[in-house]
Amino acid sequence: MAAAAGVTEAAEAADLRVALAAQPVIAVVRAPVIPDPVALCEALAEGGIAWTELTFTTPDVARHVAAAAKAGCRIGVGTVLTAEQAREGIDAGARFLVTPGLRPAVAAVARDAGIPVVMGALTPTEVADALDLGAAAVKIFPAKTFGPGYFKDLRGPYPGIPLVASGGVNAGNAKAFLDHGALAVCAGTDVVPPAAVAAGDWSDITRRAKAFVASLG
Repeated sequence: MAAAAGVTEAAEAADLRVALAAQPVIAVVRAPVIPDPVALCEALAEGGIAWTELTFTTPDVARHVAAAAKAGCRIGVGTVLTAEQAREGIDAGARFLVTPGLRPAVAAVARDAGIPVVMGALTPTEVADALDLGAAAVKIFPAKTFGPGYFKDLRGPYPGIPLVASGGVNAGNAKAFLDHGALAVCAGTDVVPPAAVAAGDWSDITRRAKAFVASLG
C-alpha cells in the first residue's frame, strides 16, 4: 500500500512540475475574508494565473478549498505546519500543499495520500533536506531578500531542482527570478491584495493577474 502511494505521489509531483513549467505562477491568497473562493479562482484564471494557494492564515480555509476544488479549480493550501492541517487540506480537496519551512510530518501525510508538496527552504542544506523529504518543488522564502541571483547560485550544486520563488515577488522582479532558474514564482499582494479579495473586486484581481503574467514576457 505504501509503495502504491509512493508511485502516486511521484506521478503527481511530476505532473505538478510539468504544469508549473507551462504556467509558472501560483497566486498566494492571504486574506481575512474570502467571500467567494470560486469567483476568486476564476478571476485569477481569467487573468492567466491557473494555480491558487489559499492559506491556513485565512479563517475556515478548508471550506474555501472544498468549494474551489468542487468547482474544478487548481487549488492548493499553504502555510501547512502540522500533520492535522495537511490531512484537513487534503480531505477538502487540495491538489497540492505548501509549507513555509521543513515539515517532516506534513511530508509524511502528503506521501501517504499521494499529494505533492512544495516545501519551504532557504539554505542549501534545507534545499537538500526538502528533497530528501520528497518535495515536488522547493519554495525559496523569502526570495526578495536574497534576490534572483541566489537562484542561479543554487543551480550550481542543485542543477535541475525545481525551485519556486516566494516572498516579495512582484511584476517588477518576477521575470528575473524565472530567468535565473526558478521553475515558478508566487504572486502575493501584488495580485491579490487582501482588501480587494475581501471586497470581492474580481475585475481588479483579473487586471492585476494579467499585468503580472504580461511582465513575464
